[in-house]
This record gives sequence, C-alpha cells and structure tokens, in this order.
Amino acid sequence: MPTTHLLYLHGFRSSPLSAKAQIMAARVQQNHPGVTWWCPQLPPSPQAALALIRGGISSWPRDTMAVIGSSLGGFYATAVAEECGCKAVLLNPAVDPARDLTRYIGEQSSWQDPDERFFFAPEFIDELRALQAGPLIIPANYLTLIAKGDEVLDWREMAARYANTQLQVLEGGDHGLSDFDHHLPGILKFLALA
Repeated sequence: MPTTHLLYLHGFRSSPLSAKAQIMAARVQQNHPGVTWWCPQLPPSPQAALALIRGGISSWPRDTMAVIGSSLGGFYATAVAEECGCKAVLLNPAVDPARDLTRYIGEQSSWQDPDERFFFAPEFIDELRALQAGPLIIPANYLTLIAKGDEVLDWREMAARYANTQLQVLEGGDHGLSDFDHHLPGILKFLALA
C-alpha cells in the first residue's frame, strides 16, 4: 500500500533544513501532494523529541505511515517504527547514541545555522538509553542505507544492527549521504511512492 503519511527525522545538530530533508520534502510535494509530510525541528532532549513525535503522529494510520531517519534520526525512527509497526527508511542510523554523544555534552551549534545554539545536557544520555529499541520485530519493514565512507559512525556496527533488514551497504559515500538523489528512486519504491 502506498505511504499516505511520511515523517522525516533529522540527525544530531541538524534540522528540517538539511539537504536530504529538503530533497524529500520537494519530491513529496511535487509528485505526491496528497501525502501528509512532517519534518519537525527536534528538541535536544531525546525524551522531549519522542514526545513531540508521538504527539504529532498520534492520529496517523499505522498501516500507511512511514518514517525516514538520518543518523540520530535513524535511532529515533527505529523507536517509532517498532512502536507503530510501520515502514522505516534509515540513512546511516546511529546505533548507540548514548555512547557516541557523551563527548558532545555542553553547548552545541546547528549545522545549518551556526548562530543557532543549544545545550546538550548530561541527563540526555540516560534518556537515549531508555529509548534504545531491542531486536527488530519486523526487519522487512526497514530499508537501511549505510555508507562505508561514513566519517562519523562505524558502518560495520550499523550493518550488524540492521543485518536482517533490506540493507544496502554503499561503497564510499559519507555520513551526510551527499549522493542522496541517487538513492531516491529506491527509497520511493520502498515507500510505494515511485
């Protein structure tokens, strides 16, 4: 069944202005204007981020909604997909952000707007631990794109975590998947929006 509601979750220090979010938003608006699109600015608190997401999708149909998540957004997207039983597209998804983000405790700036600052608090690490999803209930619900050239996250760890999904391990590439346009047809096909 075609996706009718599509949620996009950006990564750490990112925003709805990220290149991938903008490309997806434009494609959905242009070719699928009837699809409900939502790409919220996520607060730095993981608990608050998930509360915002859950509130925003509470009335969405579980059988025709889907979520796309990049990096930390991929971690959140996994939590959402496991709760809702919906399809998910993961782009270089964070596997253990509670471990990886400890070095970012303190004041941070946004990638898209360096003047925009936020504080990543120590208690956010425990919030991330609490949101960690267990083994995937329906691995076939996931399309996972992982770049071997990811300079931020270990592609082997991502590939092991999402081994039973529809996994595409890409030669080269980077954390931001700067060749995202190239992967759009496969993503749209998976979401039944091709």
